Amino acid sequence: MGDWGGLPTFPYTTKIEKGTSDEMGVIASRYGVSFITAIGDNFYYDGVTNVSDHRFQDTFEKIYTADSLQVPWYLVAGNHDHNGNVSAEIEYTKISKRWNFPQLYYTLSFAVPGSGATVDIIMIDTVTLCGNVDDDFHNYQPTGPANVKVAEDQWEWIENSLSKSSATYLLVAGHFPVYSIAEHGPTQCLVDRLLPMLYQYKVTAYMCGHDHNLQHLQTTQDGVLLNFILSGAANFIDPSVEHRKSVPEGSSVFHWSDLFALGGFVFTEVTSSNMTFTYLDASGKQLHDVTIPPRK
Repeated sequence: MGDWGGLPTFPYTTKIEKGTSDEMGVIASRYGVSFITAIGDNFYYDGVTNVSDHRFQDTFEKIYTADSLQVPWYLVAGNHDHNGNVSAEIEYTKISKRWNFPQLYYTLSFAVPGSGATVDIIMIDTVTLCGNVDDDFHNYQPTGPANVKVAEDQWEWIENSLSKSSATYLLVAGHFPVYSIAEHGPTQCLVDRLLPMLYQYKVTAYMCGHDHNLQHLQTTQDGVLLNFILSGAANFIDPSVEHRKSVPEGSSVFHWSDLFALGGFVFTEVTSSNMTFTYLDASGKQLHDVTIPPRK
């Protein structure tokens, strides 16, 4: 899930965040989830100030209370986190047993029990790659990294990480979308620099948030099918389809933004034969699913 970060004023949460967390607890209990990925905008609207910020309690610890959610959480930062003190979010890793945010970008590797299959997730920081955005002034396209050297170091690390992966399923997770039909639309920086790598190294899927809805997009190049899993409906819901003509024709497979719902998220199941992404709303209704075979 992405874009789940509550509110800066009391009660520090939204009905959608609470509704999403409640149903996540139900699904996690039913299926016994191994971990949760939270892909940015962890705290609205300006991140946290320090590692003792009450928001860690009021927006996270006191909301995601189900026993089934006491599993490892793996996080990346979003644009709103970068408005505050991202280093404090990283530092909170030393305080919380389930909060895992070791640095701005890092690799996760998992073996699927009893199957021989493996999963690598390349967790990236799209703000340091591309620059931040200014939602207040509707400047939705990042205008370039604040530090070019830091960005280039990460680009080099991303390509190296992708090239070394022999995992059965290879995922990349970052906050900004490559493609989106909604309010923010595609992120040109990622289309230019990341997308070619996703094709070259036959990435299973790119997971993101940023737009406040659920989306599934697919594109194909030279026989390589890419899936884009957007999950940004865990705190707000936005019905915009402003950029429906800004993505490749026919690439938008699914879009959901029910203003009467209490949020949504994506549940992922992995076996040796396939990886399945199931989109759910906060009532538990299955909205959409996609099944992806192993990499070749």
